[in-house]
Amino acid sequence: MQECYENKMELKILSKSSNESFARVAVAAFASQLDLNIEDLADIKTAVSEAVTNCIIHAYDTAEGIITIEARLTNNSLEIEVSDRGKGIENIELAKEPLYTTKPDLERSGMGFTIMDSFMDELKVESIVGLGTKVSMKKIFV
Repeated sequence: MQECYENKMELKILSKSSNESFARVAVAAFASQLDLNIEDLADIKTAVSEAVTNCIIHAYDTAEGIITIEARLTNNSLEIEVSDRGKGIENIELAKEPLYTTKPDLERSGMGFTIMDSFMDELKVESIVGLGTKVSMKKIFV
């Protein structure tokens, strides 16, 4: 059975760092239909920013690719999926460890997944090496 959503959006952007702020603002504008407080909107924007930045930095390396952002609203939650068709993650559990980074030369903090997990109520990461990664996040409002 397919879940019924009140509203849904999909955004496709190039994996350019200049598009990261656009993605976070677009999702926040979409989420604002729920009449959220400033703190919840900031959490959502930060989580989206981290997910999109991971795609830009890790999925495509120096090449450009497409990042797909989907957001769905229900009566009490916001679900966000950020996906790429990049190189994938070899070890998801290791990648989710705080301070772990595959790009220390770029001064990456290795906190992206930790930040997403702390700012959202649910976080799921799926990845297949050579095919890409999908990060699913959910924020529940009571």
